[in-house]
Amino acid sequence: MITGSQCRAARALVEYSRERLAVASSVDISTIESFERKLGKPDDESIAALRASLEAAGAAFLPDGDRGGIGVRLKFNRSETRRIQTMEGEGGIVAHDDVP
Repeated sequence: MITGSQCRAARALVEYSRERLAVASSVDISTIESFERKLGKPDDESIAALRASLEAAGAAFLPDGDRGGIGVRLKFNRSETRRIQTMEGEGGIVAHDDVP
């Protein structure tokens, strides 16, 4: 599970608007807003969808532990993220590779 504060922080790190997160997660924008503003808590399924969408965009959620509290960080730095996005966008024919 993630908190509303983690959701808001992760959204900022991956540079997602609420609208973009709503589309990516199929969670209503008003639900995201109330979650982030601590006015309500969505069901577990919606929270899982938000988390999965933010993780797919490059956020890594940190658990509460001995070395610090809960948090969020980027999985990759910005240049790595750009290179990954470039490689994913290259396209081409998908086929079996015969290289041993």
